[in-house]
Amino acid sequence: MAPSVMSDFSSSATARLLPFRFTVPIRAFQFQPSVSIPLRPLRLNASRSTLSRCCSSPAVAAVATNTDTLAKVIDGKLVSKQIKDEVAGEVAGMKEAIGVVPGLAVILVGSRKDSQTYVRNKKKACEAVGIKSYEVNLPEDSTEEEVIKHILEFNNDPSVHGILVQLPLPRYMNEENILNAVNIEKDVDGFHPLNIGRLAMQGRDPLFVPCTPKGCMELLYRHGVEIKGKRAVVIGRSNIVGMPAALLLQKANATVSIVHSHTKNPEEVTRQADIVISAAGVANLVRGSWIKPGAVLIDVGINPVDDAESRRGYRLVGDICYEEACTVASAITPVPGGVGPMTIAMLLSNTLESAKRIHDFK
Repeated sequence: MAPSVMSDFSSSATARLLPFRFTVPIRAFQFQPSVSIPLRPLRLNASRSTLSRCCSSPAVAAVATNTDTLAKVIDGKLVSKQIKDEVAGEVAGMKEAIGVVPGLAVILVGSRKDSQTYVRNKKKACEAVGIKSYEVNLPEDSTEEEVIKHILEFNNDPSVHGILVQLPLPRYMNEENILNAVNIEKDVDGFHPLNIGRLAMQGRDPLFVPCTPKGCMELLYRHGVEIKGKRAVVIGRSNIVGMPAALLLQKANATVSIVHSHTKNPEEVTRQADIVISAAGVANLVRGSWIKPGAVLIDVGINPVDDAESRRGYRLVGDICYEEACTVASAITPVPGGVGPMTIAMLLSNTLESAKRIHDFK
């Protein structure tokens, strides 16, 4: 999944798929429950002095030894490993049964270090679970036509079941035109308008659920968090995380509010929530005073803050002030190690589901 905002896009496959009723439940990946994204900063009605105050993230081990007073840690690394193991088992079973290996193609334009890192991590993850990876690296000065040419080739390649265009693209490229070229049946990022539209409608299910929101929900499911009838607040309304996360929570029968850049009294709204998913991209935005006692907190933010003691000169923190929140909440995801590992795990899940659907493999 890309770290930047994606445009909506359409496909020539849309007309053919409109009458199709996708009957698999929203958790189409159906794993058995067990016991980063850099985002555009969201300027809420809070003072800069409040937002700039620094909260450190204590070690997970320290939290684990104080379970009577501190929140339970929702370990994204552990859950993502469970999911990868399950995907690997299904990939092996599919190969043995029908001789098909799921394939994921990634197209990278330019030489941004962060994008190269994302692509490299996706390739390693594919190899680890037995998914075949395909990679196209194009120079910064490539034309839109060259990018679309490779997309169309992957659309027509039966060995490729998922296509991902790494964002951001060079500024001169029309992102929407390029993403429009991806076949909806291979759109494993899940941002096609038809997928989002189905997500928003009762009684409909998308072909793919966007990876990061899907990972947030899986963390809630696997930790036995009750969603039905609960109040949920999503901080941020991006197409990548906030909006689809709110739709998923609504699908799960939560009562959902969205806090955004024009929300008055965001602290008051957030304090009503039993479940908070924060995807604002503002370091330590959500203070302990924002949190309802016993709430469950999912922190999607990955924000660098200066740290003279760090070898890199900075460290990563979330949108939620961990040090304050863990004394109020009942459960919380750490940053890093919470939502981040889940995004790639969900991408692998979507690629597997695509291959199973295309080959009608149960």
